[in-house]
Amino acid sequence: MASKGLQDLTQQVEGAAQEAVTAAGAATQQVVDETTETGQKAMDQVAKSTQETIDKTANQASEAFSGLGKILRLLK
Repeated sequence: MASKGLQDLTQQVEGAAQEAVTAAGAATQQVVDETTETGQKAMDQVAKSTQETIDKTANQASEAFSGLGKILRLLK
């Protein structure tokens, strides 16, 4: 009878340990997913910011060359 009680206790402990491992795995996966999402959002923001900077710089260069062209036409 004591053997049966020990076996039941062992099964309960093993079941609880397995549940703990499963919960820890799920929590770890959630952290990985959230970190990945946060990283992707950061990369998207960097790409957007970089593109805006490139566009602004290109517009400024275009305006500068346009202004230079007008000055050169006046000097002729």
